[in-house]
Amino acid sequence: MARRLPSRLLPRVARRAWLAACLITGGAAAADILVEARYADPTSRYAHGILGDAIEWGALELVVEDWAHRTKRIIRLPEDRVFEDVAPRLADVDGDGKPEVVVVETQVNTGAQLAVYDETGKIAATPHIGRANRWLAPVGIADLDGDGHIELAFIDRPHLAKTLRIWRYRDGTLEHVADQPGLTNHRIGERDIGGGLRICGGQVEMITASADWRRVIATRFDGTSFTMRDVGPYQTRRSLTAALDCG
Repeated sequence: MARRLPSRLLPRVARRAWLAACLITGGAAAADILVEARYADPTSRYAHGILGDAIEWGALELVVEDWAHRTKRIIRLPEDRVFEDVAPRLADVDGDGKPEVVVVETQVNTGAQLAVYDETGKIAATPHIGRANRWLAPVGIADLDGDGHIELAFIDRPHLAKTLRIWRYRDGTLEHVADQPGLTNHRIGERDIGGGLRICGGQVEMITASADWRRVIATRFDGTSFTMRDVGPYQTRRSLTAALDCG
């Protein structure tokens, strides 16, 4: 589960592997490896409180590293925006072997969007939902259908629309791919987001709850359609955590 924490760090071993790979393929690339991301500048300027308190985040703090040096960079949002999220997520979205950061960013009048940042700033985003106090909850980031492009999955309005949406990063933009209604992963006031991704039998599956919170659902996406399996009853949040194990 993604918990409401101030940071999400790339493991040290993985970080060094990324740096070594970039040194082998080209020295210039090694100067800009994004290795850590955390939210900063807590703020109460957006009164939504969907994650259990009135505090959101006004800035994204990044750590960029080469083989010998670490540099901190701060990206601050304008006053009409916040990061309404549990933690930034490091993932190689564009397939260049280096991670980007995926966040939930909210505009006070038009609600949440899923956005991708690198060390220079925002590089891609979905449209905002369209009105204030409307939110989305990420499920995961992966090549869901094996086509070589990364998909970003989230639940659009997990308390209202309860719809799984898939967007694909390609050619510098996020393109909408498909939707599946009837799924959710968050209740109002919870400080984390339930479920996530698992790989079972070589297949990526998205773990969420059914819209009525009675069942745990594993969903696969093949590029055009969804296949959903009921993997057991939902009893507590631990039901979603347990389902992330293939056993």
